[in-house]
Amino acid sequence: MAEAALLLLPEAAAERDAREKLALWDRRPDTTAPLTDRQTDSVLELKAAAENLPVPSELPIEDLCSLTSQSLPIELTSVVPESTEDILLKGFTSLGMEEERIETAQQFFSWFAKLQTQMDQDEGTKYRQMRDYLSGFQEQCDAILNDVNSALQHLESLQKQYLFVSNKTGTLHEACEQLLKEQSELVDLAENIQQKLSYFNELETINTKLNSPTLSVNSDGFIPMLAKLDDCITYISSHPNFKDYPVYLLKFKQCLSKALHLMKTYTVNTLQTLTNQLLKRDPSSVPNADNAFTLFYVKFRAAAPKVRTLIEQIELRSEKIPEYQQLLNDIHQCYLDQRELLLGPSIACTVAELTSQNNRDHCALVRSGCAFMVHVCQDEHQLYNEFFTKPTSKLDELLEKLCVSLYDVFRPLIIHVIHLETLSELCGILKNEVLEDHVQNNAEQLGAFAAGVKQMLEDVQERLVYRTHIYIQTDITGYKPAPGDLAYPDKLVMMEQIAQSLKDEQKKVPSEASFSDVHLEEGESNSLTKSGSTESLNPRPQTTISPADLHGMWYPTVRRTLVCLSKLYRCIDRAVFQGLSQEALSACIQSLLGASESISKNKVSALKTMASQGGPKYTLSQQPWAQPAKVSDLAATAYKTLKTKLPVTLRSMSLYLCNKDTEFILFKPVRNNIQQVFQKFHALLKEEFSPEDIQIIACPSMEQLSLLLSVSK
Repeated sequence: MAEAALLLLPEAAAERDAREKLALWDRRPDTTAPLTDRQTDSVLELKAAAENLPVPSELPIEDLCSLTSQSLPIELTSVVPESTEDILLKGFTSLGMEEERIETAQQFFSWFAKLQTQMDQDEGTKYRQMRDYLSGFQEQCDAILNDVNSALQHLESLQKQYLFVSNKTGTLHEACEQLLKEQSELVDLAENIQQKLSYFNELETINTKLNSPTLSVNSDGFIPMLAKLDDCITYISSHPNFKDYPVYLLKFKQCLSKALHLMKTYTVNTLQTLTNQLLKRDPSSVPNADNAFTLFYVKFRAAAPKVRTLIEQIELRSEKIPEYQQLLNDIHQCYLDQRELLLGPSIACTVAELTSQNNRDHCALVRSGCAFMVHVCQDEHQLYNEFFTKPTSKLDELLEKLCVSLYDVFRPLIIHVIHLETLSELCGILKNEVLEDHVQNNAEQLGAFAAGVKQMLEDVQERLVYRTHIYIQTDITGYKPAPGDLAYPDKLVMMEQIAQSLKDEQKKVPSEASFSDVHLEEGESNSLTKSGSTESLNPRPQTTISPADLHGMWYPTVRRTLVCLSKLYRCIDRAVFQGLSQEALSACIQSLLGASESISKNKVSALKTMASQGGPKYTLSQQPWAQPAKVSDLAATAYKTLKTKLPVTLRSMSLYLCNKDTEFILFKPVRNNIQQVFQKFHALLKEEFSPEDIQIIACPSMEQLSLLLSVSK
């Protein structure tokens, strides 16, 4: 057996050597025969299949026998003998060597070699077949690989040729593009230079046109030349880095000055010619001032289209170029000077004429004068819009100056007005009719006129306030009542009796009255209303015929105060009115208190005065309003009022003051006044009434009154 193992060693070494050499084919990174991924996968599959096969030299004798029996078509029995000899016997039998005998080692080795050769042949058949099969594939792969290499060589050659052609084509294309780019840049440069030179080249053309004796601002080519000149100046001004920039700019500015001078000369000459034509006209040919004003506007409106187009061009350029703005200002000034030269004397003449016509009627004078100036302002704005499209503050300055002439005439007249009615009406005219009705509806055209009217209104209001102070002092505070003004309530009783008698008479009048009677009554009613309208607040209803309804029954200071306040209410500011109303009401209250005191003194003495002056002698008890029964009712009512309201009053004092001393101090004058009044009343009863009447009156005694006041204390 040892010898058999020694015989197997060279073969195993050869196999290992072969495996090592095979491993060198795919060793990385120095690969002798590099395999593709697919080839590597195939080798791995073969290796796995080969590893699963048993190796004959390494198998025990039992396995060899078993392998031999498996490789041979002889089927072994399923019963395994127990002894080795039986196993060997059956093995030799299966090999057909049951008759042969192995007695020596040489025989065994011969037999084993023979057996191994046979086994190798049997086992290697499928490997050889597989090798032959794979060799066929290898030959095919080598052929395909040769074809692929040949194709790759052709493709490489084509790629080199393509790259050569592509490089040549790209170089040519880049060269063409560079040439086109340079050509485009040169063309742009030439055009740019030509465009820049075009502005400089226009200088000679523009200068020639401006120096031409036949050039007119109304010609068709003047406005385009003006636009080209503006463009050249704007362009050169924006490029100060150009060569000869100051020289060309100065020359273009000189051309602009010539053009502006032509436009100014034409416009100014046109306006001055119109003014001279109107001023030279014979005044006798114009029948009145209205026609003169109409002629002033008609002539200017007819000439407006001649210069309006030129002025529009100036206005369009005035915001960008200062020279045009200066020219526009000069034209504005020339236009307004010509208008002032025409309107100034005419307005002064018209205002003087209105003043002479309405010398005594200030309200009519203010109305007519303001209406005249409103028309002047509106017409001037409309005429200005015929010439210009952009507004100017100089027009309002001119109109304010023209309105001053009206103010200068009106102010001396206003400061001498003394009647409140006239001043109040003037305020209403200026504030309501002029400012609110006319100015607010057309504030843009009447802005300058409104300034003069406001100044005039302030003067009238100042004069009205001043005259109101004087009126309050003289007619309210300083009023001295006549005896008839203090005859209350006699006047009212008398008027009530008259009204009752008129009602009785109306009941007796037939239902159908004659036309003349009705007309007479209406005339009388209108005359009464008219006579009281200057001092009344509300019109008297026509259905009322009572004379007591007329304000003439009021105390004069009350009527005057209300009339005064009614005149002031809508004429002056609220703050000023509040101050004047407080002053007027205070004066009215003082006059009423004085009248009340006079009435109280002259009333408990009126009968005595009448008797002392030779009139009939009357006693108080004989008067209807002083009958004992009526006096008794008055005394009882007064005592009942004291008895009812005094506790409530004391309770309120205690509630709010919470101090007995303070309550006593405040209540003491009230108690004294009550006692003094009842003392005077008792003295009057003893003097004017009989003892029987005093009993009927039943006035509470002083003891009862003192008891009531002391209990309530």
